[in-house]
Amino acid sequence: MSLTFAIVLTLVVIGLVSGMLSGLIGIGGGIIIVPALVFFLAFSQKAAQGTSLGILLLPVGILGVLQYYKQGHIDVGVVLIVSLGFLIGNYFGSKLALSLPEGTLKKIFAVFMILIAIKLLFFDSPRKNISAKTPVINSSEQSKI
Repeated sequence: MSLTFAIVLTLVVIGLVSGMLSGLIGIGGGIIIVPALVFFLAFSQKAAQGTSLGILLLPVGILGVLQYYKQGHIDVGVVLIVSLGFLIGNYFGSKLALSLPEGTLKKIFAVFMILIAIKLLFFDSPRKNISAKTPVINSSEQSKI
């Protein structure tokens, strides 16, 4: 893909919007970046997913993470455990995705997004704050350790 000014500008806007939404409500990669790359830049589903994973590979969320960490809203142990699961699951998920036809992959992605939207709109019930059960080590407490 040759990077024209219009493509670079589109990519910057996708990055800004997904970064803002990631910092604001914790979404970005699959929900924003993948559809935006497919819709605005005609990426294949596999190329969009691979690009989104490539973005996540780098520590692009570090500034947002630091803000949440400073306020005591990150449980480092949970982050490490989920990251390990993500790492292993990502390997097997990518192998499966690359073995599927493009059309099947798009349908799976679309159905997943619809199900999540329906759950959030109609079936999401208030829950207790998990951080009340899980001790969070903030930066001032960690310096004492």
